[in-house]
Amino acid sequence: MGILKERELKIYWGTATTGKPHVAYFVPMSKIADFLKAGCEVTILFADLHAYLDNMKAPWELLELRTRYYENVIKAMLESIGVPLEKLKFVRGTDYQLSKEYTLDVYRLSSVVTQHDAKKAGAEVVKQVEHPLLSGLLYPGLQALDEEYLKVDAQFGGVDQRKIFTFAEKYLPSLGYAKRVHLMNPMVPGLTGSKMSSSEEDSKIDLLDRKEDVKKKLKKAFCEPGNVENNGVLSFIKHVLFPLKSEFVVLREEKWGGNKTYTAYEALEKDFAEQVVHPGDLKNSVEVALNKLLDPIREKFNNPELKKLTNAAYPNPSKAKPAEKGTKNSEPENVVPSRLDIRVGKVISVEKHPDADSLYVEKIDVGEPEPRTVVSGLVQFVPKEQLQDRLVVLLCNLKPQKMRGVESQGMVLCASSVGEPRQVEPLDPPAGCCAGERVYVEGYESGEPDDELKPKKKVFEKLQADFCISEDCVAQWQQRNFLTKLGRVSCKSLKGGSIG
Repeated sequence: MGILKERELKIYWGTATTGKPHVAYFVPMSKIADFLKAGCEVTILFADLHAYLDNMKAPWELLELRTRYYENVIKAMLESIGVPLEKLKFVRGTDYQLSKEYTLDVYRLSSVVTQHDAKKAGAEVVKQVEHPLLSGLLYPGLQALDEEYLKVDAQFGGVDQRKIFTFAEKYLPSLGYAKRVHLMNPMVPGLTGSKMSSSEEDSKIDLLDRKEDVKKKLKKAFCEPGNVENNGVLSFIKHVLFPLKSEFVVLREEKWGGNKTYTAYEALEKDFAEQVVHPGDLKNSVEVALNKLLDPIREKFNNPELKKLTNAAYPNPSKAKPAEKGTKNSEPENVVPSRLDIRVGKVISVEKHPDADSLYVEKIDVGEPEPRTVVSGLVQFVPKEQLQDRLVVLLCNLKPQKMRGVESQGMVLCASSVGEPRQVEPLDPPAGCCAGERVYVEGYESGEPDDELKPKKKVFEKLQADFCISEDCVAQWQQRNFLTKLGRVSCKSLKGGSIG
């Protein structure tokens, strides 16, 4: 590159300040360390405005607090892997994204970008719904403009950003700005890989998780002997621990061969595939290595000021006081996926609705003494014989309501294509599931569902806005997979579709 003949490369990495960062953030942190070692000038952008624009993942009243939390925890991560902070530049999006010049460029960009291109660019980052908010369509354009306003030569991000990077390369020149270089890192799967252990534990480890929590999550993580394809523990070693340390030590007793140091991931994967390395030894070794990374972060956050910041940025909904009767609660209601009672159901019978040609009346077994009666508008999309004896995904805690005279006691969740002609496919639980098994969203396994969702609260509708089908046909909420204890919930073919 001609730039390198004149000066060092300027790169930026951005993160929207939404949910708490987890251990997979060590992947970009390790690459940032590599950039600095190579002499690059690196800027880290705390994209607070993006966090709000992406379907309000960060409420406006918490935006400042979450940005401060991100700044502290990201700096603690970098320090834990030996990255000198004085060589880094930290910027908040709202420091320049509210300026007159930036705002005018947003308008200029909106005059040349099509709705189709904006939606396509954000398909893997911004929540895709049938009727997207305008804010989500602005998101890719703002990220493209950040390259110009941060005066960088390159942007670095995960492979999920590739469509936004292509968008930036196409549209920045239309405003007279230079096309930038784009660098990408792999996305790390959850510790459970593509399958779940019977414990239904979280598949991610938060940076502030206690040692006993790390042990518990790793102990319950899926790590089948010899299986390297769906092994989230091996994936974590490959994408996080090896890049940081350039080696990995399997700790084991002398009677099992003693400790063994691997300097190449491929050698470890080969030994695991041949069952030379036992899953228990692998998990214990990851636990030790991971806690060494997390200890400095835990120590930094073990002070009253940062504890207070953490609790304020991510308030515990269980500690919120209920509003007094007859008064309005000023605090926003906590709307999380664990409030939905979603279960695997088996269709026992299917009949046409006696008074509506477009509706089926199904009897569905959801593990209760009696099957539920469910009315669904699938006649035009799914033949009767394809529903009979099929496993489906049923939302069970909606308030029962009559549909043309027949009371429906649930909703069959389906994937729908965006646009015409409309296509609909019922969601598919993993093979081997039983009627009544719980379906949950990754990271929200422990919460208790509401007994009945109150229609006026619109809990389901608010959550549904973030439901989508991923590029590999997996059902998701805010990029977190729908799961059962046997794996991911999916659909047959409707990539990028909505769920309802």
